[in-house]
Amino acid sequence: MRTGQIQTLEVSRISDFGLYLKDEEGVEVLLPNRFTRLDMKEGDTVEVFVYHDSEDRLVASTETPLIKVGEVAALKVVDKSIHGAFLEWGLSGKHLFLPNRNQQGSVIAGQKTVVYMYVDDRTGRCVATNKIKPFIYNEDPLTVKVGDEVSVLVAFETPIGYRVVINNRHWAMIYKNQLFRPIRVGDSCRGWVRKITEDMRIDVSLQQQGLAEVETSVVKLEQMLKEHGGVLGVNDRSEPQDVARLTGMSKKVFKRALGMLLKQGKVRQTEHGIEVIK
Repeated sequence: MRTGQIQTLEVSRISDFGLYLKDEEGVEVLLPNRFTRLDMKEGDTVEVFVYHDSEDRLVASTETPLIKVGEVAALKVVDKSIHGAFLEWGLSGKHLFLPNRNQQGSVIAGQKTVVYMYVDDRTGRCVATNKIKPFIYNEDPLTVKVGDEVSVLVAFETPIGYRVVINNRHWAMIYKNQLFRPIRVGDSCRGWVRKITEDMRIDVSLQQQGLAEVETSVVKLEQMLKEHGGVLGVNDRSEPQDVARLTGMSKKVFKRALGMLLKQGKVRQTEHGIEVIK
């Protein structure tokens, strides 16, 4: 029975309080009635998240949490006490505890804070910590390579860019001169590994490289034209900062995407921008 993880368990018996589910070793956990269906019966399998409820009992839920053990996420602080803070993690009637000893930096009610979740050795409960550096590391062998698509969580801002966690496992860097749309600490998005140095430093871009980047940008540009009534106020003569502000693309990528649409006869350039050919 893995606390803080989503797992598939078998219905072992039915009670007035819900369904008891068991793992491969026969260990049981209660799935309360509010998460059950009338057609569930003994022998069925159910995908659930297992955690401790407010009364410290191990229970199961069919709700999908915002974070699981071994993951990093930006969670909203919903309350604070003399012992720590409580975070919204996607489960009804239960918040994730962030003890005072695990806090680092400002933890303010109503705002999001970046945390890592682990199981406390003493209590067996899921606990959050702002001190994520001991859990994220770049060691050989890395689990990513140049060109890989990765999940990105923005953890810290630095003078030259943003330090991010990729795939809940490694540190990486996004440089400000490589950004063509605004991001902030706590944002989650997808990115692509653009460089790995000999000392295991990873650079990430929020744009794909090469032909895949152009193809993605063409789709994005067509969608933007659709949302703006078939007209955009930039063309291949626009200033790079104007292109980045309006499209979230570099001037180079924008020109390549625009060139493809021009070649396909889908758009034309005007004095003030581009427009769809109807």
